[in-house]
Amino acid sequence: MEITVEQDRRWFITLAAVLLGFGILMVHSASITSRPTNFEQIHLSRHLMFVTLGLALAAIAAVTPSSTLRTLSPWLFVATLALLVIVLVPGIGTRVKGAQRWLRFGPVSLQPSELAKLALPLLLGALLHRYRSYLRSWMIGPILFCLPVALMVPLVLLEPDLGTALFLCFSAAVMLWLSGWPLRNFLAGLAAAVPAVIYLVINKPYQLQRITGFVATWTDLNKAPYQIQQSLATLGAGGFWGVGLGKGWQKLSFLPEANTDFVFAVIGEELGMLGTLSVVALWAGLLHFGLRLLSRLERGGFERTVATTLLMQLVFQAALNIAVVTALVPPKGISHPLISCGGSNLVVSLISLGVIVSLSNAPRRPISEPIFEERRSVVINRRTINLPPAAPQPLAAEPPVAPPAKPPRRRTPKAPKPAVAEEPAKSEAEQVTQ
Repeated sequence: MEITVEQDRRWFITLAAVLLGFGILMVHSASITSRPTNFEQIHLSRHLMFVTLGLALAAIAAVTPSSTLRTLSPWLFVATLALLVIVLVPGIGTRVKGAQRWLRFGPVSLQPSELAKLALPLLLGALLHRYRSYLRSWMIGPILFCLPVALMVPLVLLEPDLGTALFLCFSAAVMLWLSGWPLRNFLAGLAAAVPAVIYLVINKPYQLQRITGFVATWTDLNKAPYQIQQSLATLGAGGFWGVGLGKGWQKLSFLPEANTDFVFAVIGEELGMLGTLSVVALWAGLLHFGLRLLSRLERGGFERTVATTLLMQLVFQAALNIAVVTALVPPKGISHPLISCGGSNLVVSLISLGVIVSLSNAPRRPISEPIFEERRSVVINRRTINLPPAAPQPLAAEPPVAPPAKPPRRRTPKAPKPAVAEEPAKSEAEQVTQ
């Protein structure tokens, strides 16, 4: 069993390293401009700087015990909330293309909403671990487990960043589903979220324009958004084998954000469909070995729910980026994890991989130890009162096993004694004569 776990962990780390190395190669290729300058070297150097920082933090996260991660989760959540508030302060947050999402520290920028992808699952996992008895409660459970989402998502919407806000809601839903949250709560949350999303889309002209542009992509390509037109043209120019690494033309001032949001289109042009399918296969392999690595952990426990949520976040973001590039969903500025040009998303993605490796090392709970605490309650005057969980009862001692009975000794029968011949009885006449 241990050999299989180590093999899965080795495969998981290897596939992540292959994706990271392939990303470095494609960032260098996608950064080439029509006029050879030092511009592409600057992009590559910046990317390598974030790779180095991310690997260092991932190594620290990989050796951090799960109990320490659970203890630090509230502090990380509070720090992320503070950064989300600070980035909205005029004069402190940097506004780019109408969105105020970045904090500038000289040449380095920080996007707090990316940190939320790590802070929210860790805190929610810690709450589910500590207050699992309220998971199926009608009132306390929804308030307790939805409070972190209700605090963080509105701050992200104020930037504004509807895509990241929906992404955080998706992460929270995955974790609650893995923990066994009742279906009625999901239906209630969905009923409240759908009208809110529709209202936000209708009242934001650029959001509505994205929806109409997506519909136009499948009806009249000439009316589609410019980046989608160029993305599809870039993918089509590569064919099956591609035009060759570094030989693509669309990235030369035609395809916008070639080394970040649309780097997958550059892969399709230079390496063809073979290259794009290879990237999909790498992500599928990472998901397969990751889920198999985590399957040995306690079902519904902190380690398994948090690690699975972080893994699903990475794979879902990669799938969403591919869907945007191929015009399967409305256009949204979302980078490809481990492959797009580095920044906050690259560092957080590497830290997430380190956390997954750390949580996969957690010892498995013994079978005799209860996984969930039994929730007890009594009804008094039509009011349900929760009782403290019952103390774990010691396991009944097994009756002593009697030693096996010894087989009876077999005795050798003794030889019968020879019979002594009896004298014949004397007659009365003989007795009288004597």
